[in-house]
Amino acid sequence: MPQMAPLNWLILFIFFITLFILFNIINYFMISPTPQSPSSHNLKNYPLIWKW
Repeated sequence: MPQMAPLNWLILFIFFITLFILFNIINYFMISPTPQSPSSHNLKNYPLIWKW
């Protein structure tokens, strides 16, 4: 039963890592942020109540 050469494993690893990075970059830039008005995130409307 033949085994894969270590160089082939390295090429496969690099290939899948680049695919993973490209996939994440594409997903990151697919969502365009919507501008929000400054009054929608007023901190005075959200009291800090800590429930530990």
